[in-house]
Amino acid sequence: MSSRERPLSPHLQVYRWQIQMVTSILHRATGIVLAAGALVIAAGLLALMLGPESWTCFTTHAGAWYGQVFLFGWSWAFAYHLCNGIRHVVQDFGHGFSIPAFVRNSWLSVAGSLAITALIWACALNGGAA
Repeated sequence: MSSRERPLSPHLQVYRWQIQMVTSILHRATGIVLAAGALVIAAGLLALMLGPESWTCFTTHAGAWYGQVFLFGWSWAFAYHLCNGIRHVVQDFGHGFSIPAFVRNSWLSVAGSLAITALIWACALNGGAA
């Protein structure tokens, strides 16, 4: 075995953060958040099935501040993952590979997700009226 120290690959602290890097990391992270949210939805459906007491417990937690924060984060994760997924589909068809287009489309994914989340929560806080 060789005792020479081999160079390590550069890590995140070597690179300057760019929107392309952030959107890639966020896409993976929002996928994890969506999986956790799917478990919460399954728990809600289970509570609904188990009866009024379980459903009241679930809605109490969902209506608390920490439940609202989770629901807001989950809705943003959904909107971002949707917008960024559409961007990836467009790239799969061979469009938007130039660096300026990639940067523009990355920012559009972020802005679009914020707009969709604001629309969702405006409707939800308005009692579901469009």
